[in-house]
Amino acid sequence: MLNIIHCQINTPNLADSNRESVMNANQVIQIYKEDSQILSSSVIELPQTNRLKYLHAKMRDKVASKSQFIFYADQVFRLLIEKSLELVPFKDLDVTTPVGKTYKGKQFADPICAVSVVRAGESMENELRHIDLKIPIGKILIQRDVVTKLPTLYYSKLPDHIAKCRVLIFEPMLATGGSAICAIQVLIDAGVLEENIIFVNLLCSPEGIQKVTQQFKKIQIVTSSIEEYLNGNAFMIPGIGDFGDRYFGTTDVGAV
Repeated sequence: MLNIIHCQINTPNLADSNRESVMNANQVIQIYKEDSQILSSSVIELPQTNRLKYLHAKMRDKVASKSQFIFYADQVFRLLIEKSLELVPFKDLDVTTPVGKTYKGKQFADPICAVSVVRAGESMENELRHIDLKIPIGKILIQRDVVTKLPTLYYSKLPDHIAKCRVLIFEPMLATGGSAICAIQVLIDAGVLEENIIFVNLLCSPEGIQKVTQQFKKIQIVTSSIEEYLNGNAFMIPGIGDFGDRYFGTTDVGAV
């Protein structure tokens, strides 16, 4: 039997999709300034280089095929995971090279694990395995009601030692923030320190950033794009549509 837990989340009012009625990225930054916080200390957006914008254009294009979408999304995932791993602590590691000399390198100071929010988060796992095969991956299943947009936790399976780990949460979309808050709370309930959580994310909305960071002030969010706003269907604008549907090839409903 599934252990179903309803996450009590105060989600934004999405009824009004007018651009003037919702916060944009600049307003979120202003909120951080007024709260004496620095945006970059908790939310890290990848540098908006021409190369990154090229990758985004290719995968955001509504006529992109499934294979094209996956090909370019995976490249952005690699950048996100590499950036996220730069944030964890390292310690010294000396190795002997084939010429008999010592190279002074680094290794992770703490155990690392990842947790995918099923199903969209699973799309990021392949790039993690390309980086480090030894990092274990847990699973959390959260489903959002299509009408209320509220999240419900159905299942979680986490590594036994997760309380001692630096944890990367894989969830490509941070829209209303409800599912993200639910996933983060699952980890905290399992003993993970809030400051040891890095939320790895493809696109996020200003509303989602505000909601998550107001509730969890010590986590870090690594994203490739802070979008402009949410529309009435809780899709980010300019957005990408339903990421899971596009990546896994199921019907993309309600993207526009």
